[in-house]
Amino acid sequence: MTQPPLSQQIQALEEEIGVQLFVRTRRSVALTPAGQQWLPEVRRVLADAAALPGLAQRLARGEVGSLSLAFVSTADYGILPDLLRRFRARHPEVQLQLREATSDVQLEALMEGAIDAGLVIRPQLPAMPHGLAYLPLVSEPLVLAVPDGWRPAGAVLAGDAAVSLREAAHEPLIIFPRRSAPAFYDIITGYYAREGLVPVIAQEAIQMQTIVSLVSAGMGVALVPASLCNLRRTGVSYLALREAGPQIETGLVWRDGASAGVAPVLRSFIDIATALAQEAGAAGPAPR
Repeated sequence: MTQPPLSQQIQALEEEIGVQLFVRTRRSVALTPAGQQWLPEVRRVLADAAALPGLAQRLARGEVGSLSLAFVSTADYGILPDLLRRFRARHPEVQLQLREATSDVQLEALMEGAIDAGLVIRPQLPAMPHGLAYLPLVSEPLVLAVPDGWRPAGAVLAGDAAVSLREAAHEPLIIFPRRSAPAFYDIITGYYAREGLVPVIAQEAIQMQTIVSLVSAGMGVALVPASLCNLRRTGVSYLALREAGPQIETGLVWRDGASAGVAPVLRSFIDIATALAQEAGAAGPAPR
């Protein structure tokens, strides 16, 4: 007599894995000890398999997954906190992997596929490197960070007064080293050159917090983005500049997905960043 199809399938499974799972008699079928231990694992695998379509749909909507984001230290005090709050509110189950890095390091990491997106200071170049898309987010002026009580020679300033770069040109300057932050370094030194001045570079530091700390210690002055005024540090004052100085533009950069498409989680992040930039008047529609 031919075995029923189910019995044939069970027998084939046992032969494939090399383990007897059932004890069969004429009147009953029971699990062997090995079968009893294997059953919970089988149920778990089947449950996971049943959940796969729903997971795929959530991934396609950008509701789950991960996003690796790098950012320049200046973004800590400007757009980054608001951007992260909005993204977390919309995508609480997406895992964010954050990494602080200078702009040039981020561009290299993007080209290598090590990160998904970055917040960078726009380089002094006509365009981003080939293969990268860029969205301007916020543009802000420079301010002069000085030790408390600092005044230009022979001048008396009110607490909120502006100064000329020329009035501070003789002061020791604290700045990022060019090897670490070429975009920011070139903006600062270019500003001095435009005003016919030569900076007296006294100290270099690779963290904005360190630069401000050195100003507090009386080691010199620093030109920093206006958002750094949110960094309250004892012994430091921030003064506006009278000249129409350069603007520091911070933007979002990612690998151009024109051919393969942009991952849903990243697309949602770009859309949130675009909305935030439009509120600040910095961006047009999100690139597609």
